[in-house]
Amino acid sequence: QVQLVESGGGLVKPGGSLRLSCAVSGIDISSWPMLWYRQAPGKQRELVVSISSTQTTNYFDSEKGRFTISRDNAKNTVYLQKNSLKPEDTAVYYCNLRAYRDYWGQGTQVTVSS
Repeated sequence: QVQLVESGGGLVKPGGSLRLSCAVSGIDISSWPMLWYRQAPGKQRELVVSISSTQTTNYFDSEKGRFTISRDNAKNTVYLQKNSLKPEDTAVYYCNLRAYRDYWGQGTQVTVSS
């Protein structure tokens, strides 16, 4: 059974930082691309960043310099480092594995507020 479990979300003040984790079980992630999406209240799910099996990354232009995706294949885990957080970053963040089919985690809530 393939499972993705996100963690690291929570309440943070503007300008703060968080590191989200996505721990995967049931499949080796080293051969597959992984992505982070987010969904804010009342909005559609939005692609934030991706990382390929060869460590190639793709970011939305607005997120460059604040968000960093990385992977640790030995731990079968992907991370999203989020710095200089803004209220508009508030959303549920989802980890996505693109293997023979798409696998999704349950999401982790990030709330940026004073």
